[in-house]
Amino acid sequence: MSNPHTDVVRHFYDRLAVGDAPGALALMADDIEWITMWHYKVVGRGPGPVAEGLFKPLMAEWTRFSFASTEFVTEGETVVSLGEFNGVHGVTGKSSKARYAHVWTIRDGKITSFRQIIDTLAIAQARV
Repeated sequence: MSNPHTDVVRHFYDRLAVGDAPGALALMADDIEWITMWHYKVVGRGPGPVAEGLFKPLMAEWTRFSFASTEFVTEGETVVSLGEFNGVHGVTGKSSKARYAHVWTIRDGKITSFRQIIDTLAIAQARV
């Protein structure tokens, strides 16, 4: 059964999977709050800070990466996606597999907030 909030999150991951950063950014509210647990920091609100603080450095650091969501849990405006980050680090050449939980808030068809919980040790081990 389709849920409009879950569909927005799925569409976000689909845009990233084909390298369409502008399409992913277009799904965000103008004042989105983006909170990450690893070394990328988004300073300020909005798609611009997400592009500068996350998308650009992520794409520069990893030669390949993907987010494979395996489960979605939706309650009201909140969507939790569970899955695995898979990437190959550009400098070390090491692979990383890191389980994650992403917590999204969707309002009026736009992503208004994002919180990340991820296995930061798995990410760090690929960086050294």
